[in-house]
Amino acid sequence: MRPLYEIARDIRTNWPKPNYAAAPYLAAMRDLNLISDKYVFDTGSSVVRYFLANAGTWRGPEAKRVKAELKAML
Repeated sequence: MRPLYEIARDIRTNWPKPNYAAAPYLAAMRDLNLISDKYVFDTGSSVVRYFLANAGTWRGPEAKRVKAELKAML
């Protein structure tokens, strides 16, 4: 599995203007290595879940691949 910060970098590259609701979770993922890491009061898994819940407007083959990768981590 890739670290979350690498996945976040790929997302930013392929989704230059993320949805305002997904942006804070994407920013948090840049500071996480593993899904089991903590981010302030949240777990890495909750950050990923919130990101996925708010990333519905990100579409295309790269979005589909990355979202599947994140779901597999959960």
